[in-house]
Amino acid sequence: MFDWKKPTVQMLGRWQPWHEGHQALFKRCFAKTGQVIILVRDVQGTSGGRGQDDNPFDLAEVCKNIEAGLAKDGFHRGEEYEIMLVPNIVNITYGRGVGYTLEEEVFDKSTSGISATKIREELRKKGELD
Repeated sequence: MFDWKKPTVQMLGRWQPWHEGHQALFKRCFAKTGQVIILVRDVQGTSGGRGQDDNPFDLAEVCKNIEAGLAKDGFHRGEEYEIMLVPNIVNITYGRGVGYTLEEEVFDKSTSGISATKIREELRKKGELD
């Protein structure tokens, strides 16, 4: 069961759509504390910030895609992770070190080259996305 008081890694994103790069990031996050909170910026139909205007998936679809992706590797919502709606956060600011660690995970080219933009383009070509 997800423990709201246990140290937890946070993942913040649009997840438009959830893909294998996100999956790899989740696994690294999970390895740090044993649980992850996935924060979803519900930005369907609006801008998610500079260069982030293509947001065709609504919150329900994003959650469904995350759950389906993580289930493939044996992760279950409410156990190893939870999903939470957050505002359209475009800037993260803090005043001093208060127990948080900000980290950028670096992946090999095959993983870092995965692009949700390209995935959306392919879905549109196939007629699976407007």
